[in-house]
Amino acid sequence: MRLLLDTHAFLWSLAGDQALSDAAREAIADADNEVFVSSASAWEIATKYRLGRLPGAAVIAADIAGAVASQGFTELPINIRDGQTAGGLPPIHKDPFDRMLIAQAVTADLVIVSNEALFNAYAVARLW
Repeated sequence: MRLLLDTHAFLWSLAGDQALSDAAREAIADADNEVFVSSASAWEIATKYRLGRLPGAAVIAADIAGAVASQGFTELPINIRDGQTAGGLPPIHKDPFDRMLIAQAVTADLVIVSNEALFNAYAVARLW
C-alpha cells in the first residue's frame, strides 16, 4: 500500500502518540508499505510552529526533511497537477493544507492516513 500521512498523523507517528489509531500505526510500520509525507505538511508544520500553534514541534520544525528521512518515509513534492487538482476540488473542506493532501492522494493514487472524516467526501481512500 502507498500511504500519505496527514500532518497530524506524521507528527503523532514521530511522537509515538496514542492518538494515532492502531490501524494507522500498523500500516505505517509495515515494511511492505511506502509512506509519503507531503511538502504541504512541511509547510503546515513550519507555519503553525511560527504562529505558536505547535510549540512542542521546535526540533521537527527546524529539520522536517531530517524527521521524514529518520523514519524511512519519502518526501512528496507538490507539482502543477497537484495545485490544479486542489484548486478544482469542491469547497467541502476549506483548509488549504488538507485540500493539497487530498489532491496529492488523488493524483498519485495514495491512501491518506488521517482521522479527518471530512476527507471521505472526496474520491480518496482514507485509513484510520
